[in-house]
Amino acid sequence: MLNKSPLSVLIHEQAKVYGEKTALRYRDYATATWRDISWREFSRRVSLVSNALLKYGVAEQENIAVFSQNKPESLCVDFGTYGIRAVSIPFYATSSEAQVKYMVNDAVVRFVFVGEQYQYDTAFRVFKMCPTLERLIIFDHAVERNPQDQVSIYFDDFLKEGEGLPFADEVARRSAAVQPDDLVNILYTSGTTGVSKGVTLTYRMYAAAIPANDRVMDLSEDDVIMNFLPFTHVFERAWSYWCLSRGAQLAINLRPQDIQMTLREVHPTCMAAVPRFWEKVYTGVQEKIAQSSTMQRRLMLDALAVGKRYNVDYKLRGLVPPLQLKLQYKFFEKTVIALLKKTLGLERGNFFPTAGSFIPPAIEEFVHSCGIRMTAGYGMTETTATVSCDWHHAPKTIGSVGRVLEGIEIKFGEQNEILLRGDTITKQYYRKAEITAQSYDAEGWFHTGDCGYLKNGELYLTDRIKDLFKTSNGKYISPQALESKFVVDRYIDEVAVIADERKFVSALVIPDYSLLEKWARDHGIAFASREELCQNPLACKMVMERIETLQQEFAHYEQIKRITLLPQPFSMERGELTNTLKIKRPVIAQNYKAQIDAMYEE
Repeated sequence: MLNKSPLSVLIHEQAKVYGEKTALRYRDYATATWRDISWREFSRRVSLVSNALLKYGVAEQENIAVFSQNKPESLCVDFGTYGIRAVSIPFYATSSEAQVKYMVNDAVVRFVFVGEQYQYDTAFRVFKMCPTLERLIIFDHAVERNPQDQVSIYFDDFLKEGEGLPFADEVARRSAAVQPDDLVNILYTSGTTGVSKGVTLTYRMYAAAIPANDRVMDLSEDDVIMNFLPFTHVFERAWSYWCLSRGAQLAINLRPQDIQMTLREVHPTCMAAVPRFWEKVYTGVQEKIAQSSTMQRRLMLDALAVGKRYNVDYKLRGLVPPLQLKLQYKFFEKTVIALLKKTLGLERGNFFPTAGSFIPPAIEEFVHSCGIRMTAGYGMTETTATVSCDWHHAPKTIGSVGRVLEGIEIKFGEQNEILLRGDTITKQYYRKAEITAQSYDAEGWFHTGDCGYLKNGELYLTDRIKDLFKTSNGKYISPQALESKFVVDRYIDEVAVIADERKFVSALVIPDYSLLEKWARDHGIAFASREELCQNPLACKMVMERIETLQQEFAHYEQIKRITLLPQPFSMERGELTNTLKIKRPVIAQNYKAQIDAMYEE
């Protein structure tokens, strides 16, 4: 049953219901075991945080920052902060010094909770550049403090400040005083363009969003949730709060690079993911098929073909599959598909919400063919995550982002821009009155910057207005439409389309380096380094031929004419990717200007 208590008291109210049942799990890397935290213990720690913050003199609606990877402590601080009517601001664990300095100063933060060594070192270095900053609280005891550090304490010592709950009455008073339009979070967008903006989320927004999602998707207290995306991201944050409101168990993945291992250890029923995760799964399965014997390859391809007919052609559309097809699928479901799911750690799967960027239809079709219920969706930080998603008991179409949630109004403006109104939509950017005014029209419609259309009750995205390229010949190019086509090729890891104010379309290509190197060895092509291989004309010709095969459906002016293979992937450290792995096109254009210009030389 959904608990509709406000976030200020949610954990305490759930502890009354679930007691010693496990609320949170996390991997102890020292012992390679998973440790459980009960609802009662979760509630106790939240109370200690609330009391310790009051001892530090934290005021109502004061901003507290959490600069950490996913950890149980992060959630304890969040809900402890809500309990005293204060505001939690999460920073991405990979944030740079400049980003941390900007956010701390913009939000006038006094206290920052840091996770591991990188976050501590970064926060400590900017301390003197942040006039309001008073103290760092360190989650991980393995963090080595700077010898000159007089401003930080460890989290365990911080919790001792709340022992005995000396401010229990004040916590209760503040929790009860929470108002619908009080701030809960300020989420600074990583942004593919422009300066970072603080999106304000309120109790009203969460109170509208959580029940709206709950009405259309099958989540229960029996579900085990793998937290893979950062809690900093609105998708994982809002999703996790809904899961906690349902009494589901959260298994917190501390290290994103270990997700394949932790999935096989936990065997979750649900996990929020971005399309990039499923693209990697697709590539892995395709490579497995390519390396299999003739008989195994045929069996796997037959399983996927039957899975596609059963799940995509019939079940997703709300149709009843023929008996023969049903029997065929049941055979593969218990053999090939069962083995595939077990290998991934998804054999207990319920559903897997997927959003954050465009989902290539081929990837979505593949996931459903494997009998994995991907729930496609669309949303933004400004909309408390979900605007639309696949409703579990309604027909679904590959390529759509589902049906708009109840309570959200939608219409389409110039260039088919999606405009929204409703209680889940933010009313302002933090301390950004001018940008706020630019984002809303006189009737209160929020301008998303995304283009799309409705068909048979489902929402389809076409592109972002700012992402549309106009060539020097006056033709408009949709880079996402092109880029999404190429991720199905096992030799291509990532593509950045170039076309703006250029006379034809080109692309920077990140190849799958291991496969490209194997291909070169198999074809007797010598290379002394990855750089040398990526510059080899035969390697470029092979990848270009694969691109030409995949882009045949596009008009001639839309097709990629030249490519450059890059010897290193795009990175967050160089500012080329957002924290959700979307490419920042202006940064890409700047960082690779020489390579891009070379593609347009006569």
